[in-house]
Amino acid sequence: MRSRFASDRGLTSRMVVTMFLLGLLYVVFVGVLISLGVRALTVLVVAGGLLLVQYFLSDRIALFAMGGREVSPQEAPELHGLIDRLCALADMPKPRVAIADSDVPNAFATGRNQKKAVVCVTTGILRRLEPHELEGVLAHELSHVAHRDVAVMTIASFLGIVAGLMTRFALYTGLGGRRNNGQGGLPIGVIILLVSVLVYAVSFLLTRALSRYRELAADRAGALLTQRPSALASALTKVTGDMARIPTRDLREAEPFNAFFFAPALAKGTTLATLFATHPPLERRLEQLANISKQLGRG
Repeated sequence: MRSRFASDRGLTSRMVVTMFLLGLLYVVFVGVLISLGVRALTVLVVAGGLLLVQYFLSDRIALFAMGGREVSPQEAPELHGLIDRLCALADMPKPRVAIADSDVPNAFATGRNQKKAVVCVTTGILRRLEPHELEGVLAHELSHVAHRDVAVMTIASFLGIVAGLMTRFALYTGLGGRRNNGQGGLPIGVIILLVSVLVYAVSFLLTRALSRYRELAADRAGALLTQRPSALASALTKVTGDMARIPTRDLREAEPFNAFFFAPALAKGTTLATLFATHPPLERRLEQLANISKQLGRG
């Protein structure tokens, strides 16, 4: 389905290159396994099953994990009103709307396509943001829906799942034979373990890079849709600043879902390495929004 969300050729090309590298890495990985005489069919079937479950049930899984519940227009009229307006502007179907009872100020979108999508906000972000700031956040999340980012990231994570399963397969099964007909050399299990760990590490870095590109693209598309990049910048600044006042225990509970969130939940003592994992630095996002403001002739 098409929408009026703006595309970004630069960011799109980076995402395409990243996906290509992931695919290339997958082909090389399978080729190495075959050359070692490993029957990886079972692992691929299991990994494929996990991928399908994650792909088709991502909306339900995410809502359940975050404790979100769908709300009707009567229960949350202001929230529904903002999403109605944005969907009309973007010329896209309206997703389901949900609220999670959490003081962590955040929002996320999930679902494999526009028909199965759900946008969820926390009670924490509803309390903290002004309507125009919340609109900027919702435009960001609707951009994820329009561009099918959940499906893209699910597919991109497939190689990491396969590599992780192959590592366990090598550790817990009888892949202990040696190459060269048993005349010295490393055990096959050790080779598979080393290759799987390397593949997992590279795929991890590539998928995190893809996640960062996707966040920048959503910031840009959302800001251009509302024509108010300053509202999104204000929301980003406010949400990131308020994270410091959230109890560490609550942030640690939320951190596993950082890849879904509008802004990552960072517990005290967390370095930029965690931010690197799923989102671009706040300064980079604000810089892009400032440039968009200049392009639009606004401060």
